[in-house]
Amino acid sequence: MKVLAFDTSSKALSLAILEDKQVLAETMINIKKNHSITLMPAIDFLMESLDLTPKDLDRIVVAEGPGSYTGLRIAVATAKTLAHTLNIELVGMSSLLALVPSQQEGLVVPIMDARRNNVYAGFYENAKAVFPEAHLSFAEVLEQVKDAEQVTFVGEVGAFVEQIQEHLPQTNYEETL
Repeated sequence: MKVLAFDTSSKALSLAILEDKQVLAETMINIKKNHSITLMPAIDFLMESLDLTPKDLDRIVVAEGPGSYTGLRIAVATAKTLAHTLNIELVGMSSLLALVPSQQEGLVVPIMDARRNNVYAGFYENAKAVFPEAHLSFAEVLEQVKDAEQVTFVGEVGAFVEQIQEHLPQTNYEETL
């Protein structure tokens, strides 16, 4: 099964083509351009790089948020149009869950900066949600995870590193956007 997956919920545009569970090609564009300008050319580039045509696709997976409202509208409209036109399955996936590494020990907290020391946050163990995704102050996130044995923050971590180090010095973090 060939799958086209993409996410435009943040500043970065992420795109991948998979066959079954193997990534055939992927790209991330992290420049200040409107995703409406870059999404279709990026899809075309990856498809042509693999000598694929749209009819080779079996499924479209699109990030459904949380994140940029405009970015999400662009992705969902593109995904719905492609899936409808090609008569293939369309699947939505959490933008936060997409940030969770597949082989991560302990509690993984993907975050997206929502400005003013707020984040969109998820809380996952073994890729399963242990608390609902939410829009929270970063202080609330730190309070939520303070008793966890092992915590790894992923995603838009950069603006929060000082607070992580101050409140949870043994915590791991990895900027992934």
